[in-house]
Amino acid sequence: MPALCRDCLAIFETGPRCRACGSPRVAEHPELFGLAIAHVDCDAFYANIEKRDAPDLRDRPVIVGGGRRGVVSAACYVARIHGVRSAMPMFKALALCPEAVVIRPRHDRYAEFSRAIRALMEELTPAVEPLSLDEAFLDLTGTARLHGAPPARLLARLLRRIEAELGVTASVGLSHNKFLAKIASDLDKPRGFSVVGRAETQAFLAARPVGAIWGVGAAAQQGLAAAGIRHVEDLLRWDEAALVARFGSQGARLYRLARGEDTRPVSPHAPVKSISNEVTFGEDIADPALIRGHLWRLCEKVADRAKAKGLAGRVATLKLKRADFRLLTRRHGLREPTRMAETLWQAVEPLFAAEAKGGPWRLAGVGLSDLGSAEAADLTGDLLDPAAAQRLAAERATDAIRARFGAGAILKGRALR
Repeated sequence: MPALCRDCLAIFETGPRCRACGSPRVAEHPELFGLAIAHVDCDAFYANIEKRDAPDLRDRPVIVGGGRRGVVSAACYVARIHGVRSAMPMFKALALCPEAVVIRPRHDRYAEFSRAIRALMEELTPAVEPLSLDEAFLDLTGTARLHGAPPARLLARLLRRIEAELGVTASVGLSHNKFLAKIASDLDKPRGFSVVGRAETQAFLAARPVGAIWGVGAAAQQGLAAAGIRHVEDLLRWDEAALVARFGSQGARLYRLARGEDTRPVSPHAPVKSISNEVTFGEDIADPALIRGHLWRLCEKVADRAKAKGLAGRVATLKLKRADFRLLTRRHGLREPTRMAETLWQAVEPLFAAEAKGGPWRLAGVGLSDLGSAEAADLTGDLLDPAAAQRLAAERATDAIRARFGAGAILKGRALR
């Protein structure tokens, strides 16, 4: 069976240890050198960077997050042993691991490492599709002749370089499509290298819970369970027409993925689907005026990101979380695409007004989706609101002042709440 040493990169026939250096870190698989679609996922990325920057934290549990009222952004593997997980409320995380070192997120620092890792990936192939700061798909088809090595060896070399040059670790999943590569990358963390071949696809998937399928969250799992579907093998008993009749277009997707079929290409220029920003409050807030102040600032942040990316959106979204953690989401379709904070505010504020008495609130968020080019954005304004054109002109003037004198040079009164 083909084998690869993940430490010295030697290629040899099967064996529990590398025949060149004796390392036990060996990847072996019948299709090891015939697969080219990979998912690379950094290990506890934020926490890993914090430990890299502060070596005295190496053996201590580290949680990256925002205060007792926030949520866990990332947890190192020491903290995970205690049960801490991403998106867990901070008070629960600290109850499970009171000795943890809590560090506020440093997103600029994480973005810096993300860019460096992306550059290393692009040395191997231009077909890199980022999913977030710490993970991406790579298509290494046809790169063996260019680099003089099969994709598996190139990936092992990449992981080694990320660790040696940047001081963080990553895991890789290698398969014949994106769906399986993503599942594989999570099988042997941290510092993992897992392979799922074509011949084993059905057997590999059958016993897995339906939650292993990308996009099947808790609500979808409940709906599937009501139909007696808890594992992928349960899906295999349904024909496509029956799944579509029961679950709509999602049924066709489930039918294909249960059989390991995924024809999506690795796309380096995958479009941004939405832009959003949210804030978790230090204390629950019941005062609608204070919430409105936060919402306006969130609208400005979302609009600034849309402007920077040259994008505009047709759907405004309001997100609120009650003190009991129940989440509320409301959406509003716009007459024309926008990237202006004022237009976003005019859509979001009425959505909040309808829910304002349902507080107190612990989180608020604003989003813009159904994105496209900003070239056709904010052209006609709101014919039912004669002041709309004046407000948009004022915002453009404000943008120009801030660009010259700084973000704090001019503020709206509602931003001071």
